[in-house]
This record gives sequence, C-alpha cells and structure tokens, in this order.
Amino acid sequence: MEKPNVSPNLIRPSLPALFLSFLRLGMTAFGGPAMVAYMRTMAVERKRWLDEETFRDGVALCQTIPGATSMQTSAYVGLRARGIAGAALSFIAFGLPAFCAVTALTALYVHTRNLPAIVSAFGGLRAIIVSIIANAAISFGKSTLKGFKEIVITAIAGILFGLGTNPALVIFLAALLGMLFYRRESFQGSGYCSGTTAPYPGNYLALLMAALTGYILLFCISRPFSHLAALMSKVDLLAFGGGYSSVPLMFHEVVNVNKWIDARTFMDGIVLGQVTPGPIVITATFVGYWLYGLPGSIIGTISVFLPSFLIVVGIVPYYDRIRGSAWFHRTMKGILSSFVGLLVSVTIRFGMNVQWNLFLILLAAAALVALLRKVEIFWVVLAGVLLSIIALHR
Repeated sequence: MEKPNVSPNLIRPSLPALFLSFLRLGMTAFGGPAMVAYMRTMAVERKRWLDEETFRDGVALCQTIPGATSMQTSAYVGLRARGIAGAALSFIAFGLPAFCAVTALTALYVHTRNLPAIVSAFGGLRAIIVSIIANAAISFGKSTLKGFKEIVITAIAGILFGLGTNPALVIFLAALLGMLFYRRESFQGSGYCSGTTAPYPGNYLALLMAALTGYILLFCISRPFSHLAALMSKVDLLAFGGGYSSVPLMFHEVVNVNKWIDARTFMDGIVLGQVTPGPIVITATFVGYWLYGLPGSIIGTISVFLPSFLIVVGIVPYYDRIRGSAWFHRTMKGILSSFVGLLVSVTIRFGMNVQWNLFLILLAAAALVALLRKVEIFWVVLAGVLLSIIALHR
C-alpha cells in the first residue's frame, strides 16, 4: 500500500488538479528537456507539491534512465505527489496535447501534403523554441551551478553532447567527475522526501501485468501492430540521454531496416514534432499514423513512452533507499550539472536549425526577455505565433 511521507509545508494536490496542471503545461511543452525547468517552477515554487531536493533528485534519476526526460519527470512529480495514479495522470496529461497536435497535423499532411503552409504559418515558433530552451538553461543553471566545479562538468558535458557522444557515456563521466570533485564534501540528508516513499508491489505488479497483457493481445490481434509496438518500445528502452538520442535509432529502424517510410518523409515527421508541443520522440505518432492511421498513432505513441514510464515508477522506491548516501549525492551533483550542459547544447542545436532574419532575431530576443521576467510560457508562445502569422501575410 502506498504511504505518503510529506513535509508539513507541502501541498497534496487532488488528482484532477494534477491532471489539469500538467495538461496546461503540456500545451506549451516546446523544447523537450527544457520543460523540466518549467515543471520545477510549477511543482516546487508555485504549487509546492515537492521540495527542491526531491525534485532535483528526480531530475537526476530521469536523466540516468532511458526515455524522454521531460515525460519521465512528469511521471516522477505525479508519483511523488499522489502515487501511481498521480504518475499515470500526470504522464498522460503532459503528453496528450502533443499526441493530439501531431495526429491532427499528420492527418492534414497525409491527405493534403500541405506541410509547407503549415510550417510557414508557425515560422516564428522555431525562434521561440530557442528562447524557451535558452531560458530553461539559464533558470536551471542558476539553481544548479554553484561554483567552478559545476561549471567545468557542465562545459565538458555540453561539448560532448554537442559532438554527438553517446549520452550514457556523458552521464557516466559526469557521475565520475561528481564523485571526484566532491569527495571531500560532506552531506547531511533532510530525513524525508516529499511524496510516496514506501514500495507498492501489488499496484506495480498489476501495472506490469496490464502492460504485458496489452503486448500479448496486440501480438494475437495484429502482427503489424505488434511489430510497430515492439520497435517503438525498443527505441524508448535504448534512448539514454533523453528523446534526442532516440531519433537516430528510430530513423535507422523505420527508414533503413524496415523501409516503412522514406528519409524525406521521416524528416517531415521530425519537423511536425518540433513545431508542436512535446518531446521530439513524438515522431513515433507521425510514423504510426503514416503506417496505420489513428490506431497506428495511438499504438506508436503508447509504445514509445510506456517502457520508460514503467521504469520510473518501478525504480523510485529503491531509489529512496540510497538517496541519503553522501556518495550518491556527489554523483547526482555531477549528473545535474551535465543536464545543464545538455540544455546548452540543445539550445545551440535548435538555433543552428533556424533560418535567422531580423524579424526572428527580434522575436527570439523579446521572447527570452519575457521569459526571464517570468511571463508564462503559454502567452509567450501564443504571442509569437500571432506575430509570425501577421509578419508572414504582410
């Protein structure tokens, strides 16, 4: 049975409140891992569902296991706040807007091939995305980088991520550097963590059995659907370092191995994923719809997120047992610094993919200033889209 162990200064949200909060956040979930910083603002500062230490430990955990970091963090926050039910609702709510947007745009693309007009209408959104990620890097960096050692780890990780180094190796190196740099520092744990800490074997076992039953039924009903589910699950399980590491593997499996989609069409799917909210791995929705319509988009989406969700929910109770260790916290400080490096490298990567002109430079600068002044991301994105449409039709 789940037993909450919550600080008296924290608030235990209702399940509907948890769902609606992550649904709203999911509507503006641009920039992939950048959204982790906005989850922190919501869950720690504004809503006070979790304390800073518990949230930071969760980010480190989500950074070390495969899958899209922002999606995993939503599940972690929900789990801490309201157990397995909270994890499922937060996870679904955060990913639902991305699924709906990509499915709708893919349907339009498949039936009209009017992608250039769609992308042009939201031309300024890519510049806004760069500002969102840059702001996240600044915000997360302020709370994480406390001295020269953290800056060194961030710089090394950022360079390695930028060079395309295997994310698992970067994270492992950051952990080693954390143990080395902070070996003389002592740590005093807080004595509690906000949210669910006790194991929940019955509930989790039921969740695992439900997932396994779903895979078996899919295999019995349709081999093509089962093949799609297996492939996307494989992509999720091997996506160490976040959603960006999943794209090359998905491209290889979908385009080169199975030859389901040509390279140009797959790249169009990535574009749709970038001009809509959600992690870049939402390209699985595009692939599924292209192959099998709406059922395929549902199967592809669930399969590319379910394995990492099960990992997060299953590992947290055991994670709690070691989070008070000084060596563990030294390791986590290194990993968190590497996450800042990831945000910086993603900012640069997205910036290089924008065809900059004076309007987009001014738009990105204005968006960054607004975000730094704590304007809600929803209004920044909405204003950016409207300005882009006005500028396009001049």
